[in-house]
Amino acid sequence: MQQEPSRHMNAPLSIQLSPPLIVVSFTAPQRVLSWSMLRPGFQVVERVAWLEVRNKDLPHDVDAGDVIRARIADAGLDDAVVLVTSRDVRRYRYAEACVEDIVARCLTTVGLSNSERVGMRLHQPPHFPGTINTMVHVSKPLSEAALIEAMSIATEARTLAVLEAGVQRGGVTITGTGTDCIAVAAPLHEDQVLYAGKHTAVGEAVGAAVYDAMCEGIRDWESDCAAVQQSQSGTIA
Repeated sequence: MQQEPSRHMNAPLSIQLSPPLIVVSFTAPQRVLSWSMLRPGFQVVERVAWLEVRNKDLPHDVDAGDVIRARIADAGLDDAVVLVTSRDVRRYRYAEACVEDIVARCLTTVGLSNSERVGMRLHQPPHFPGTINTMVHVSKPLSEAALIEAMSIATEARTLAVLEAGVQRGGVTITGTGTDCIAVAAPLHEDQVLYAGKHTAVGEAVGAAVYDAMCEGIRDWESDCAAVQQSQSGTIA
């Protein structure tokens, strides 16, 4: 199992990579907001996990939720908020941003082949597996409203990175993937930050961390896709 410490001393989390899993473990319970398949909404947890699955793992004659729950149970992660990705978890990217007294830490797995443009469905089969699954942790406690606002900032930062990459599918520029998921985490404490918009240190730090991690992840995905295409065409780089 590969472990990557945070770049800041006394960090509230650690990262363990053990394919097909990534597990982020917090030093204390955190409040997490997500639309995760497992444990969605507002939760208090000590771990957030990514599970890598491929189409062959989820045949049409089985319930995907049952398969995922069984794998998570086998891994002893029933207590975690779980993000499910088809991206190679070894290609995760991590970024931190410090603004005033706020530190935001982001971990994401980025693939764009399961891509869509908001407001329309492309109905184009993807050539390679890939989704976007992101967690961002804020160093100070957030109110429920601030958690929701931080979620919107993280979503905006993710979309900005995708738009700037200019990736197209079906002749249109995509804005994300069909199965994106975002989780926002913050410590538990009564002394909560009330706002997390773009005028705040929380909003700036969350946006910067998510944007930086996303940009790195997109570059990796583009590089991986180019390598696969070269291999399939017999091109020598």
